[in-house]
Amino acid sequence: MTKKIEGKFLTLFADLSIKEGGRPLKLFIMSTLRNKVQLIGNVGQDPTITDLDKGKRVARLTMATNEHYKNSDGERVTNTEWHTVIGWGKLADIIEGFVTKGKEIAIEGKLTSRSYEDKEGNTRYVTEVVASEILLLGGNND
Repeated sequence: MTKKIEGKFLTLFADLSIKEGGRPLKLFIMSTLRNKVQLIGNVGQDPTITDLDKGKRVARLTMATNEHYKNSDGERVTNTEWHTVIGWGKLADIIEGFVTKGKEIAIEGKLTSRSYEDKEGNTRYVTEVVASEILLLGGNND
């Protein structure tokens, strides 16, 4: 369907009057897109696996993503961002078995923020990606 808004034609890919699970499709789509993170990068160090109470497991790893661009002098510049990724349960088992330093992976998950008090009594703030899915891409790049 095509609609004209303020002199411009917009093509709508979904009929927003359609309902999905009792909610209008627009609200259904937007609720699935909230707080969603997708990253592709390389693992910075071997993951740490922690066994918690009642058989719960958690994996923690660092992941580097790179952005490439040319600066004003035409030189190629690489900007690296580091992310902390957390995986729970079966995802922790997969990470333990297959993810190593240098491995290229793709993850999907959500951002979480929390604070804690360090040994000196200072409040520290961290933002982490809690992974819901992982895809193993390339080999090790050590």
